[in-house]
Amino acid sequence: MTKSALQIARAAYQPKLPKALRGNVKAVEGAPTQSVADQEAIKELFPNTYGIPVITFEESAENVQLPAINVGVILSGGQAPGGHNVISGIFDGIKKLNPESKLYGFILGPGGLVEHNYKELTADIIDEYRNTGGFDIIGSGRTKLEKESQFDKGLEILKQLNIQALVIIGGDDSNTNACVLAEYYAAKNTGVQVIGCPKTIDGDLKNEMIEASFGFDTACKVYSEVIGNIERDCNSARKYWHFIKLMGRSASHIALECALQTQPNLCIISEEVEAKNMSLDDVVTYIAQAVANRAAQGNNYGTVLIPEGLIEFIPAMKKLIAELNDFLAANAEEFAHIKKSHQRDYIISKLSKENAEIYASLPEGVARQLTLDRDPHGNVQVSLIETEKLLSDMVAVKLAQWKDEGKYVGKFAAQHHFFGYEGRCAAPSNYDADYCYLLGYTASRLIAAGKTGYMSSVRNTTAPVGEWIAGGVPITMMMNMERRHGEMKPVIQKALVKLDGAPFKRFAEMRDQWTITTDYVYPGPIQYFGPTEVCDQPTKTLLLEQGKA
Repeated sequence: MTKSALQIARAAYQPKLPKALRGNVKAVEGAPTQSVADQEAIKELFPNTYGIPVITFEESAENVQLPAINVGVILSGGQAPGGHNVISGIFDGIKKLNPESKLYGFILGPGGLVEHNYKELTADIIDEYRNTGGFDIIGSGRTKLEKESQFDKGLEILKQLNIQALVIIGGDDSNTNACVLAEYYAAKNTGVQVIGCPKTIDGDLKNEMIEASFGFDTACKVYSEVIGNIERDCNSARKYWHFIKLMGRSASHIALECALQTQPNLCIISEEVEAKNMSLDDVVTYIAQAVANRAAQGNNYGTVLIPEGLIEFIPAMKKLIAELNDFLAANAEEFAHIKKSHQRDYIISKLSKENAEIYASLPEGVARQLTLDRDPHGNVQVSLIETEKLLSDMVAVKLAQWKDEGKYVGKFAAQHHFFGYEGRCAAPSNYDADYCYLLGYTASRLIAAGKTGYMSSVRNTTAPVGEWIAGGVPITMMMNMERRHGEMKPVIQKALVKLDGAPFKRFAEMRDQWTITTDYVYPGPIQYFGPTEVCDQPTKTLLLEQGKA
């Protein structure tokens, strides 16, 4: 296999371990826990894994030799930088506990468990993938583990390979599935432990015990580099408004972090749009006014950051999409037989009056995109909605109207960008290389401690790695009940941007100035080698949240 100079150099990077995990380790239990909401409902659904304590690992003087253990690992959902280091951390962790331990990877996600598609991950395979991006060591998939028949089929191969623990690396939905699986295997007394690891570049899987989901740091650095490049081009040509859509279906963490890193003229935060009960026209007017204000100064150019999930946060659109999701979940077969040319009228005839009017008012392309195939969780695939083009088109119409009324005297031309896949498989930053390795290593320690239904947790990550705190958080602690496919289901509560949080407050302080002035910042590419102040900066989000910026 041909390797680039970076791959060769990066293979030599040694992820660091905190002091507490470098020698013998003991698991210290905290107080019993409860779910963030809907406590009685969650407790009833998870009697074996509810109320268990938070775990923290500390140094121990006792040297305990453990028997060999076989562990399975699954990469679930969309890719995120650092997944290979999580697997490396699991491998090194179980081998340190006992060199005879084995690690098996299930191929192409949870489907590999159900279909008995696997391979043993040996040292030579692991060493090829250390500090690399992507999930290609075993591939990923989006099969949902939610049926008892799947759990039983998976148990067959786990027993056949004598696997005593399974690590599921994924986002909130994948870790919800991990919790359901842990509960099922515990209830059946199968002897199989299930541990989760927090992955998603969107940054919406976090709480007091999970400071960041892995991949967020790297992805934001990749996007910020390219946004900075576009800003430099924008400021050089001085003739385009660049509408840049960024990943983040359920939360605006990526858009906010990239705004803090690059200082664009505008950044829309979905959570603020919802809190202010803004309509689509309100958002368009906000952007158009900024364009007009800059044009009055002779600046007919700028950059706008847009989270991909914006449409779902506009309250009127959110109600429409919720009704569409429920209707299409219940009538998928009938809808599939409606001619495409008749689908719009069919939908309008089936919706409530208020939502039918909103749907009818949408441009044809957006209306069609709202009825495309749902994701595995029954939700509209918002990444397919070209929100950046929708907004720039509507801004152009409004500016033309203002020009006729004498309120606008500039020129408006737009360029469109969507940054998604570009950031998901990047080689992990130093932060993610260390963080991910430690998440995997910590998972091995949770397994050694006999735990199940836990998510690997690493905290205090704005400090030097030696001071990071490793442990486990019960997955049930993060859960609440939400409507999915028209039914109430237990799911991990998504972490949205907090409008009273330090990162948003810093952005809100500065944005009016950024709108008028051209105050762009150009972060440049991720730096792996060089002064620590360049290479090892955590995200601005994390620094602000912990009062260190």
